[in-house]
Amino acid sequence: MKGTITRRGKSSWRLKFDVGLDAGGKRKIRYLTVRGKRQDAERELAKQLNAFNDGTDVEPAKITVAEYLRQWLATADLAPKTLERYRQLSEQQIIPHLGATTLQKLRPGQVQEWHGNLLRQGGSKGRALSPRTVGHAHRVLHRALARAATAEIVSRNVASAIKPPKVESAEVQILSGDEIGTVLKKVRGHALYPIVGLALATGMRRGELLGLQWGDINLDKATLKVERSVEETKAGLRLKTPKTKHGRRTISLPPSAVEVLRDHRREQRETRVALGLGREAADTLLFGTPEGGMLSPDNLSRDWRRLVAARKLPSVMFHALRHSHASALIASGLDVVTVSRRLGHGTPMVTLTVYAHLFEKTDLTAASAIEATLQARNRDP
Repeated sequence: MKGTITRRGKSSWRLKFDVGLDAGGKRKIRYLTVRGKRQDAERELAKQLNAFNDGTDVEPAKITVAEYLRQWLATADLAPKTLERYRQLSEQQIIPHLGATTLQKLRPGQVQEWHGNLLRQGGSKGRALSPRTVGHAHRVLHRALARAATAEIVSRNVASAIKPPKVESAEVQILSGDEIGTVLKKVRGHALYPIVGLALATGMRRGELLGLQWGDINLDKATLKVERSVEETKAGLRLKTPKTKHGRRTISLPPSAVEVLRDHRREQRETRVALGLGREAADTLLFGTPEGGMLSPDNLSRDWRRLVAARKLPSVMFHALRHSHASALIASGLDVVTVSRRLGHGTPMVTLTVYAHLFEKTDLTAASAIEATLQARNRDP
């Protein structure tokens, strides 16, 4: 088999390749359009040719939703955790309902009906799914169909015609100022105390905390750098770099957090020496196994739940410590851009969306403050 690549625009390429003979002995030619760099077109052409040679190629007019989803996920450029979740949604929520439908015959009405089925009985044992989960499944289908439309396998993305179910926004869980103090007091002395204290002091995600190395910490300058995080999938644990430049950031530390880290380093060093491992190196994890291995983010959340129950702490998830940090910053009047950068959000709009209710409360305080000023200026001399 051979194929050719022809430029069709600034960032568009037409693939033309031979897919053998039809029943009448006539040569069959297939065309695909790829957007991006020439290297992207070359990779796509190689993938198509390999699929034909391996016998996994399917005529576009005959390919089903299930076949296309599985082919797409087999080559999609996605992070391991995202890929794992997409496959789960595809196999559990999309393929059982739409998988047998020919991709080119899928219609908006079927997508709408699919939403309704999932909302009524799309979960395990026929349980109803939440609008949020249905929305996640919809986005997987939408992304797959967008890829099919770009490759001209379908004429349009029918998932674009139907909106996912509306999700009612819920206020995030947070600890009040008094509760933060109570948590730190009750957790002191426990093995989780250093990571809980740092989570509250920095607002870092659990994977980012578990990916911290001593080379990222400057206790004299009271700063740390977020350079990586621990990701957990069925394949195991791995270190990954932040998805965006905003995720890679430097965070200033309050004095109390510096003291917690100094104590933690001293205790960790004593443990390492006792085990014959020597002093910590720049790439030694702050929060890892005694031998320096990675810890599971899911196990961290499990250990936190056990600690909450054992010491009668406010019943919130570990991720709520991040939200509590953000809440404290917002309550202090810190501007949204600074809050966004500290949390590693892609844009301040993300911060405003997640913490909208907290900013509303801050705005009410601002209105009261300006009213006091206006009243003072309007008083008679």
